[in-house]
Amino acid sequence: MATTEGGPVSGLQEAQRRMHDGGVPQRAIDVFSAFYDQLEQGATGMIPESEVDPLVDIDRADQIELSDEACREAAAVTAVIKLNGGLGTSMGLDRAKTLLPVRDDLTFLDVIAGQVLSLRDELDVRLPLLFMNSFRTRDDTLAALQRYDTLPVGGLPVDFLQNREPKLRADDLAPVDWPADPSLEWCPPGHGDLYTALDVSGILDTLLAEGYRYATVSNADNLGAAPDARMMGWFAASGAPYAAEVCRRTPADVKGGHIVVRKSDGRLVLRETAQTPDPDAAAAADPDRHRYFHTNNLWFDLQVVRRTLDEREGVLGLPLIRNAKTVDPTDPTSTKVVQIESAMGAAVEVFDGATAIEVDRSRFLPVKTTNDLLLLRSDVYEIGDDFRVRSRVASVPLVGLDRRHFTTISDFDARLPSPPSLVEARSLRVEGDWHFGPDVVVRGDVSLDDTGEAQTVAAGTTLG
Repeated sequence: MATTEGGPVSGLQEAQRRMHDGGVPQRAIDVFSAFYDQLEQGATGMIPESEVDPLVDIDRADQIELSDEACREAAAVTAVIKLNGGLGTSMGLDRAKTLLPVRDDLTFLDVIAGQVLSLRDELDVRLPLLFMNSFRTRDDTLAALQRYDTLPVGGLPVDFLQNREPKLRADDLAPVDWPADPSLEWCPPGHGDLYTALDVSGILDTLLAEGYRYATVSNADNLGAAPDARMMGWFAASGAPYAAEVCRRTPADVKGGHIVVRKSDGRLVLRETAQTPDPDAAAAADPDRHRYFHTNNLWFDLQVVRRTLDEREGVLGLPLIRNAKTVDPTDPTSTKVVQIESAMGAAVEVFDGATAIEVDRSRFLPVKTTNDLLLLRSDVYEIGDDFRVRSRVASVPLVGLDRRHFTTISDFDARLPSPPSLVEARSLRVEGDWHFGPDVVVRGDVSLDDTGEAQTVAAGTTLG
C-alpha cells in the first residue's frame, strides 16, 4: 500500500490518482470506482443457472413488415457506431484489426465506410458513422478514413475515445507497476465503457442536439452487421429503449454471451462465459436449453440513455466482469493482475422494457482468428456494390488452420498469399507447415496432415 504524508493510500485512491493524472474524465473514474468497490467486496459477477430461465418467444427479423417510408424515417434519426478499440494482438497485430485487407485493396474500414455511404445514397439520409477507438487504434484509423471526405456529418466527428484504467495487482488490488513498459500498466475497461465514453466525450449530447434518436452498435470486425433500414424501422416501431440481436445457437456456439431471463424480476440479462459458474457450464452451453447467443449487435434509444445516465450520475451499474490476466499478456510469468471490465450488452438489464430480436446468422461474421479471415477473404463470400457481405453458399465450410503456423497475420499471409476457392468445400483442416499456391480449389472435406516438413500445395491444384 502506498503512503503519503497523510498516511496510507488505498489501492482505489492510488488508482483514482493515476486516472486523474492520466487525463481520464471524472465520470469514467466514478464508474471505475463503483466497479472497484464491487471487486473489493468479493463480487465475481457470476450468474448461476438456478437464478435464470431461458429466453423464448422473441421477434424475428425475417418477419418484419414495415413500409419503406417508415424504415427511411427511422434511418433518418439513427446513428451507426462501430467498436474499433481492438489491436488484433491474438493475430500478432500491433494496430487496429480493421486496417487488414478483406480482399483486393479493401480493408474492414473501407467496407464499413462503403456500407454507410451506400445506404445514405439509397435512402437520402444523413446516417452518421462513429468509431469508438482506443488510444492505440485512433491515429491509424483516422489516417485511413481521410480518403472519405464526405463521411463526417454535421457537427459530429468520425470517432470518440474509449477510456482507460489501471490494471490491478491480483494480490492486493493496488495499481500494478511495470517499469519495463509503463503502457502495460493500463487497460481498456471492456466495451461496456461505450456508454461512459459517449457521455464524457460529448458525443451523446451532440447526437441528440442534431436530432438523432437511435443508435445501432456492433463490433467493427463483424462486417455482417451492416446498417439495415428494416432493422432501424423495427427498433423505432418497437418503442423499446434497448434491443439485442441474437442468433440461434449450434453445438459450436458454446462460448460467448447469451441472453437469459432473471427469475427474480423477469429482466433480460446477458450472461458471458466468464460469468457462468463451473457447475453450470454444461447447462449454459446446451443449445436446446439456451437457444440464443448474443451477436454483440445492439440498439438503444439515445434519449433514454441520456436520461438514465443523468438519474444515476453517470454510473449505469453494469455487472462486473473480473478478468484475470498477467500484466504482460505475452509473458505468463509476469505479475498477475485483475482487469475490471464490463460488457456493453449487459445494459439490457438496465432499461425497463428492453427486448431482443432473432436475426439471421449472416449478421454475425466476426473475425477473431485467421480461420475466420480465410473464410472472409475466400470466394465463400462476395461483397456487393452496396458493400454488404453475402454468403454464396447455404452452409459455410469449417476451417481449422494449424495454430503453430497460421496464428499470426505474417505467418498466415506467407503461407496463404492467395486464398483457395472454398465455395465447394465442407471443411478444410490443415496440420503442419503447408504453403498454398494461387488458384487452389478445395472440394468436400479436405485434411492436410503434418509431415514434419514444410509442404506446398501447387498452384492450380484441386483438393478433394
